[in-house]
Amino acid sequence: MTTSPDPKDEQLETYRAADPASGPLTTDQAVEVDHTDDSLAAGERGPTLMEDFHAREKLTHFDHERIPERVVHARGSGAYGYFEPYESCAEFTRAAFLQDPGVRTPVFVRFSTVQGPRGSADTVRDVRGFATKFYTEDGNYDLVGNNFPVFFIQDGIKFPDFVHAVKPEPQNEIPTGASAHDTFWDFVSLQPETLHAVMWLMSDRAIPRSFRMMQGFGVHTFRFVNADGRGTFVKFHWKPRLGVHSMVWDEAQECQGRDPDFNRRDLWDAIEAGDFPEWELGVQLVPEEDEFAFDFDLLDATKIIPEEQVPVRPIGRMVLDRNPENFFAETEQVAFHTANVVPGIDFTNDPLLQARNFSYLDTQLIRLGGPNFSEIPVNRPVADVRNNQRDGYHQSTIHRGTNYNPNSLGGGCPAPAGADSEAFTHYAERVDGAKIRRRSPSFQDHYTQPALFWNSMSDWEKQHIVEAFRFELGKVGTPEVRARTVEQLACVDGELARQVAHGIGVPEPADGTQTASKQSSPALSLESLTGDGSIRTRKIAVPVADGVNGGQVASIREALEPEGAIVEVLAATDGTVPTADGEPLEVDRALPTVASVLYDAVVLPGNAAHTSPLSVDPDAMRFVRDAYRHGKPVAALGNGVDVLAALEPEGLRLSLEPHHQVTDQGVITDAAPDPASAEFVRALAAAVAAHRHWGRPAPRC
Repeated sequence: MTTSPDPKDEQLETYRAADPASGPLTTDQAVEVDHTDDSLAAGERGPTLMEDFHAREKLTHFDHERIPERVVHARGSGAYGYFEPYESCAEFTRAAFLQDPGVRTPVFVRFSTVQGPRGSADTVRDVRGFATKFYTEDGNYDLVGNNFPVFFIQDGIKFPDFVHAVKPEPQNEIPTGASAHDTFWDFVSLQPETLHAVMWLMSDRAIPRSFRMMQGFGVHTFRFVNADGRGTFVKFHWKPRLGVHSMVWDEAQECQGRDPDFNRRDLWDAIEAGDFPEWELGVQLVPEEDEFAFDFDLLDATKIIPEEQVPVRPIGRMVLDRNPENFFAETEQVAFHTANVVPGIDFTNDPLLQARNFSYLDTQLIRLGGPNFSEIPVNRPVADVRNNQRDGYHQSTIHRGTNYNPNSLGGGCPAPAGADSEAFTHYAERVDGAKIRRRSPSFQDHYTQPALFWNSMSDWEKQHIVEAFRFELGKVGTPEVRARTVEQLACVDGELARQVAHGIGVPEPADGTQTASKQSSPALSLESLTGDGSIRTRKIAVPVADGVNGGQVASIREALEPEGAIVEVLAATDGTVPTADGEPLEVDRALPTVASVLYDAVVLPGNAAHTSPLSVDPDAMRFVRDAYRHGKPVAALGNGVDVLAALEPEGLRLSLEPHHQVTDQGVITDAAPDPASAEFVRALAAAVAAHRHWGRPAPRC
């Protein structure tokens, strides 16, 4: 395996600023400055002088620091890493970066929300962007995808309509980072092709626990083209090693207040700690001759190919191992484009993809100030660039020689590659037809696949979808829009429509309404995507009070931290708390500054007091109650079981006798005062790896 220096990192080194400690402060013209706190003035209280070039330069640069944010995907987070294939894919594509398992291709990945501006929160209900720039030896390849495999519209001409509808309403710029408003649902109720993506949006997929625990999809059907010119339809899938895990809506809303940068911070901290996130790249491959073998159109971006029909074939892995050094220069200025392809990868006639191929380039021209955005360091290919493009805003290359083709004065250079070269060649596809504005009838089934998604959900996932529809439509002020949306849902599934209608106060659909399809795909359920079983980077909260059993806390730490979990001790205040044997125990965070929504599990150690002090502490009880009702693993040792008993969860089994461990629906208890046993830790780790545990009895308090 190649372990040579990352060629992208080596390239970026030539653009990194000098060490600030290498000399005194200077102007942009490298003139040393001895004072930067006061403007040049005529006397201490006199007027400021225009000749103060330092102040003018400093203010001018500040005034122009901002560039237009992205219209969509404005709030993002990024990281560098590498991709390596498992084996050669030469049978299907001649793309060089998919040939040699020993070659690592540098990548930059940007994750994002779609609707909100740069200042919105991370944990809103929204689609997430998952865009990957491969710096290949043949040039840059951008796989610009989302965490949903489908989109809301079929033809790119509707993209302005869709975005205008989902963005804040024009009269009051409300709501920020949300789709719970009239214009979005008006559009949905009138445009049934949106329903499949809307089902994903109302599911827990729209509120990921972490970017590191999120799938990615290329959305469109693309083409692989091999060295013989043979094409194969391909859909791309990113699958996270840690599994696919989500928040629930209640905790996502609280998280927006507790830590609006939750997902961004999570990605940054994991990479800084050396817990590098990893995804497997898989493909669904369809031979050209099978293009019409499905009951939907492969060119329809609102449809998936069920994995039961075409399995996902793993072809490589991606690891993110380096954070950017400057958010603006890298994460904000990175420019993705669906038309950035390399030899061996080509397009299809998907009308949404065709529009994106125009729109992305058009957008970069205004957002990044002209045609030279590819010269920004984060966007530069590591492959050599040789062409006759010249001048323009922000040109940073000193070109020499002629700038036209053909030429003789420059030796004919740069000359086009020969016919036998490895240059990009468009797939030779026969195209003919009358010029019309009409969509193919094969695009007209808008209900079967939303029903497929609904049928594939577990009971708890269906309940969350119903609750999401009720929340979103409950904020819609126009009764006709609510009712019309329910009518559309009735075409997907009658029971779904009835439950939503009941919650938002509109007439329920007729009893005769049935599901549009009885088919299901288990691969779509979160219950099928739990990951590799590890507990790496999972955050475990250990609330404590004076007199805590320090041995139990130590045993939990000693057992879980080597497995990659992050164990944090929480108390009423920062500093230390005395343990039962009088030793100080260091507190990691004060309870008032955190909440259970920021953790993946809770462990309650015992206490020297007759009854655990936490069971009468309102803050601690709220912390544990929220974790319990959000389905998170909760464990207790010794009289820490008192805290769970105080919740009075009728029907939940708890350990009431020492050395008698009980595990029930992700709740692990052992009333023994001893340190955690190996069996206890194994049960806790298994519960954490499973992420959530639904169906528990509700707490009474």
